[in-house]
This record gives sequence, C-alpha cells and structure tokens, in this order.
Amino acid sequence: MKKILFLIHDLGHGGAEKVLVNLVNNMDHSKFDITVMALFGGGVNERFLSEDVRLMVCHKKPFPGNSHLMKLFTPKQLYRHYIKEHYDIVVSYLEGPCARIISGCSDPATKKVGWIHIEQRNQKRAAASFRSYREALNCYNAFDKIVCVSHGVKEDFMRLMPVKSEPVVLYNTNESEKILASSRENLEDGIFLAEELNLVGVGKLLENKGFHRLIPMVKALRDENLPAHLYILGVGPAQAQLEKLAQQYGVSDYVTLLGYQTNPYKYVAKADLFVCASHAEGFSTAATEALIVGTPVCTVEVSGMKEMLGEHNEWGVVMENDDKALYLSIKKLLSEPELLRYYHKQAEKRGESFSTQSTVDAVQDMLKNL
Repeated sequence: MKKILFLIHDLGHGGAEKVLVNLVNNMDHSKFDITVMALFGGGVNERFLSEDVRLMVCHKKPFPGNSHLMKLFTPKQLYRHYIKEHYDIVVSYLEGPCARIISGCSDPATKKVGWIHIEQRNQKRAAASFRSYREALNCYNAFDKIVCVSHGVKEDFMRLMPVKSEPVVLYNTNESEKILASSRENLEDGIFLAEELNLVGVGKLLENKGFHRLIPMVKALRDENLPAHLYILGVGPAQAQLEKLAQQYGVSDYVTLLGYQTNPYKYVAKADLFVCASHAEGFSTAATEALIVGTPVCTVEVSGMKEMLGEHNEWGVVMENDDKALYLSIKKLLSEPELLRYYHKQAEKRGESFSTQSTVDAVQDMLKNL
C-alpha cells in the first residue's frame, strides 16, 4: 500500500478544494493510504472527506502575513516543520506555498508531485509565493512529476517555468452520479421564475471571476426586452462591490447572490444558461458540473474551455475574453430558443464524458508508475 500525502492551503469553497475531496474519496483505499493536510483549517469541504481519508490541519485558521512569514524559512525548513512522517508520495495540490513546502522534501525514497490548477500568465504571479523567480524554478524542478489540469494550463506553466521534465495533463474529478442526483432536488419558492431567463454563475466572489462584468449585461439585456435574471452562487470579498454595482445599474431585483450552497447543482440544472466571465481559469469545475447536469455553457475563452466545449463550439459557446463579445453571445442564446435547446442537448452529451472513475483511474495510474 502506498502512503500518500496531499497538501493544500485549505479545504474552503473553491474548485480545487472540491475536486481534491472528490479525488481522494474515490481512490482505491485498499491500495492507497491517504492523508490530506490543510495548512489552514475550518474549510467547508472538510466535512465531505471520506472516513477512509485522514485529515491533518496545521493551523486552525489563516493568520495575517502568513505567506510573508513562510518566505523567511527555506523549503527544507518548512517541510521538516510541517511534515513529520514518512510518505511514499507527497503531493502539492496547489501552486504557491504548498509547492514551496513540498519541494523541500529531501528524502530520496519519497516522490514529489506538484499540481497546477490555473494559468499564472506572468513570471511575477507564478513566483509570488517564492523568494524569487529563480527559487520558484528550482523548487518546481525538484518535483518528480508536475500535473496540470488542462493543456492550456500546461502551455502557460511551461512558458513561465521551463522545467526539465514535461508535465502531464490530468483532468479534475467530479462525482457525476452524486451531482446528477443532487440536481433533482426542488428549489425554494420565488426564484428561477418561469417568466424570466435565468443565468447562473458559480465561484468565489473574487475580481478574477469577473462577475462584475455580468451586471451591466443584465441591465442591457432587460433594456432589449430580454427578461434576464442573474443568480450567483458563492461567497468572497467582492460581495459588497457586486451588490453596489447592481444598485448603480438599477438591477438589484434581477441580480441575486445566493451565497455558498452545499448543493449548487439544483440551481445550475434549472438555469437557462451557465455563464463564465472569468479572467483566468484552469479547467473550470463549475463549467464541467454545468455540462454534467445538462445546462448550456456560455464562456469567455480561458484555459480549458476549448478543450471542454470544442474548438468550434460543438458542446457550448466560447468567445474571446471581451465584454462585448460575451454580451452578444448571451443575447444571441437567449433570443433564440432553438439554439438554446440545441446546446442543452449538447451539454448533456458532453457531460457524459466526465465520469468519476476515468479521471480517478488516470491519477492512480500516474501515482503507481512514479
């Protein structure tokens, strides 16, 4: 049995956190002894870990300046401080501090894996959690295997971090059957009204997710006599800004922030259209889940979307990452019921590709062959 440690910043409400829980819960526990270590505790996804997976928490909650404090110590010092046991494989499941810590493992009997979830875009961002770009490159070169969640993420990573060993691409794990079962639950009264065109977005309320771009679009759509209503599922620091923006555009009644939902699938499944306005993604968990429940996806081009939806919009609509292009695509879909029905059927077909077992098997094979 291989003893494996997955290190992650926390098990909060983000996509990487959710797919890690999905992955470790569905791995073969007769062959893998799995520990998930969170640098900071209290994340909402902790409760969803299987009893077969051990959870370890380094700090009860984040503390101010933690990333700066960690830079005072070398990767080897950090590894010795946080990781007291021997593991056959240690995995950094996020970029940044986790990668820096895991790279400090000096045990030749332990294999090191780094997981890259998002495009970094430039060297400064890629090296933000390291003392320097040179240290970042040295740390990533210390890994035995680098895993990227999409080909777009891989291309971006290799451009910024020309590591000696070429990364592999392994797609995220989604619990397809559970998602479909949960999507059948009824909604509360008073939302997703039949006379409205219901748009949904899912993710942390961060600037990077681009939810602020959608609010003026709701105003413009309603001015064009398209009764759009935007529902956003998630929490985060941009909430007050989004609420203020909705007031400024006079659409507070048509922009609903639903907060964090343990079952987002029942909302996504009943929406007319899933919209992604992000400035950057890795391989969007939320968009994948929308396909699984059969909701049409309209997205700006960020990493992974053309892999997911096709180079020629076979399974959903991908356009350049531009506000006007996104608005026109949403407007076209909402104006043409036949086109929307077509992409509903295409979403259902494409969603069948993201089976839980195939993604888990691919990860297990990679770990066995290290």
